[in-house]
Amino acid sequence: MNPFEMAKKQLEIVADQMNLDSNILCFLKRIERSLIVSIPVVMDDGSFKIFEGYRVQHSTIRGPGKGGVRFSELVTHDEVKALAMWMTWKTSLHNLPLGGAKGGVCVDPKKLSVKELEHITRRYTAEIIDIIGPDKDVPAPDVGTNAQTMAYMMDTYSMQSGKTIPGVVTGKPIEIGGSPGRSTATGTGLFFIIEQYCKTLKLDLKSMTTSVQGFGKVGSVIAKKLYKAGSKVIAVSDLDGTFYSEKGININKLLDWVKSGKNFIDYKEKSVKIIPNKDFFKIKCDILIPAALENQITENNAGDLDCKVVLEGANGPTTPEADKILEKKGIVVIPDILANGGGAIVSYFEYVQDINAYYWDLERVNSELKKIILNTFENVYKIAKKEKIPLRDAAYRIAISRLATAVKLRGVFP
Repeated sequence: MNPFEMAKKQLEIVADQMNLDSNILCFLKRIERSLIVSIPVVMDDGSFKIFEGYRVQHSTIRGPGKGGVRFSELVTHDEVKALAMWMTWKTSLHNLPLGGAKGGVCVDPKKLSVKELEHITRRYTAEIIDIIGPDKDVPAPDVGTNAQTMAYMMDTYSMQSGKTIPGVVTGKPIEIGGSPGRSTATGTGLFFIIEQYCKTLKLDLKSMTTSVQGFGKVGSVIAKKLYKAGSKVIAVSDLDGTFYSEKGININKLLDWVKSGKNFIDYKEKSVKIIPNKDFFKIKCDILIPAALENQITENNAGDLDCKVVLEGANGPTTPEADKILEKKGIVVIPDILANGGGAIVSYFEYVQDINAYYWDLERVNSELKKIILNTFENVYKIAKKEKIPLRDAAYRIAISRLATAVKLRGVFP
């Protein structure tokens, strides 16, 4: 499914349940601003290439846009629009004074040198410079980008402004205004959510088995935290294949292997076998965590799932058609805008720290993160239980209600 059409369909489903004003629905289905840019770069071998980049602001009705920048060959304009829309729901759900935005460049960063990546990042920043800023739109890392990418973006923006402006991006290195805990925030938030879910339903997390799709910034963190908590991680996948073991995978050893720069798929461990990625969703487990890309659980494979809970680490991993199938199967889906909100929340903390030039320690960051994300979980769970609706619908109702109120209060200019 086209990701933007999928995002709009999710909105329409809940808008119908809420009897949302048709004018507000029309307003929220539209993108506020979208910029498509060409990024010319002289490559290391002297050749000349032009890459295409995007920055989309879905809504700034509740505050500056907020959302990552993705470097991937799979990036499309519609994907970025969908991701921007999901960011709007996420910041609203967690009651952050921010809007929703997203960016991307259609390029495979693994095929580029460090210098080529720097050139692409700086030129991309220069092309979108008029629509970003601490009071306009604040980018962050995403798939294919990292703290160094944000350092280049911050420096490029600052050089054009004549002064250092750390608040223009989040997810930066700590040495230049980044926040402790930001790089692991999404995975940490996922752990807080699943831990609280188990407590609420009186389930023993230590006795539960988990499968994790994607072993990047999000998947590796939640896998490590679950492993440390005593939960058995029986499957981990990456682009090259899936590791599976009924006895559980030693996540610490796998992390050490990956951090050493070795190929993920070359990892060896007794009792761990490699299976095709197409079989990942057929693995029986208690907790399934899609932490890769959108559109992973669809009507074509939702029937294969044999788990109790889907904890969405990625944005938009489950289509609306798949949601219906999972609901019929009795599988609980903890939606992306709730479950993976830790990244957005700690990005907000970094933004606040930069603006005030007053920095927090890791203990405060994680304490504030836990307070906000668990408060949101409690609100979503109460509505879901009271109305007897899926957690996704309950989360969307809260997010959209806040945005609808903001639209009514601000009115329509002129």
